[in-house]
Amino acid sequence: MLSSLKSSGLIIVLLILTQVKSLAQELDFTVSINADVVQTTERGIFDEMKTAFERFFNDTKWTDDRFDNNEKIKGNLILTIQDQPSIGRFTANAQIQIIRPIYGSSYETILLNFADRDWEFQFTSSQPLQFNENSFSSNLTSMMGFYAYIALGLDYDSFSPLGGAPYYEKALLIVNNAQNSGSSGWGQFQNRRNRYWLIENLRINNQYQPVRQAIYKYHLQGLDKFLQTPDESRAMILEALKDIQNVNRIIPNSILVIAFLDAKNDEIINIFSKGPMDIRRDVYNELLKLDPTRRSKYQKIVQN
Repeated sequence: MLSSLKSSGLIIVLLILTQVKSLAQELDFTVSINADVVQTTERGIFDEMKTAFERFFNDTKWTDDRFDNNEKIKGNLILTIQDQPSIGRFTANAQIQIIRPIYGSSYETILLNFADRDWEFQFTSSQPLQFNENSFSSNLTSMMGFYAYIALGLDYDSFSPLGGAPYYEKALLIVNNAQNSGSSGWGQFQNRRNRYWLIENLRINNQYQPVRQAIYKYHLQGLDKFLQTPDESRAMILEALKDIQNVNRIIPNSILVIAFLDAKNDEIINIFSKGPMDIRRDVYNELLKLDPTRRSKYQKIVQN
């Protein structure tokens, strides 16, 4: 009888652990904060900030889907604090990186490498970070919630064509709710490389759908198959770049294309440092149209 109870108890514990694992939160973000230029004796606030921000990203349940621990979406929020105008108020530059593993390898690729220079927020010791996607609670949690949904959208886009749409809808709702707050970075008529224009490209303007579909081609049909079929994968990545150029020709210098190339330029050079020369020349020519400022870097593709 005792043995039977122990066995039953063990089964229940295992079921609970399995359920907890299957319901694990979706994000695995690392936050780093550089506050060297801020003149304050209260340096501990920045350690609290780092811990609170990471918990916000990683302890929130953002979707109804189930994620195993090895399926979590990795990201980096790199904050460089520029000023502390008053106690609890900060201005900063933020770098947001979204990371995706590549199937069958230890390699990880950057989905997004985005500079947000309109990062203004309030934070005090022991401050609860309240967030409601349906209303504006604070600029801080709206910004972090926005990038959480952008991370989810890009990850889902990379695994299925236009699969990230539900999460871009949530990011768009955050933008709409934040626009009346008076905070910078949310407005259509502000800096054209801000959060509004990022979601405009990803969700509002259907002309950019070929770029989102190219993200799927590049990753699931290209990088994920590279170890097995490298030449076929290179051809698929070239096709994705041509799809992006078709959009870039109509709408040049868009934030989505710039962010894509900021994340991918070194990777593309590495991918095409080998392979058929005709494919490499085609890639080089496409990149000169897409990203002429990096011409000298891209020459490495055709130099050997």
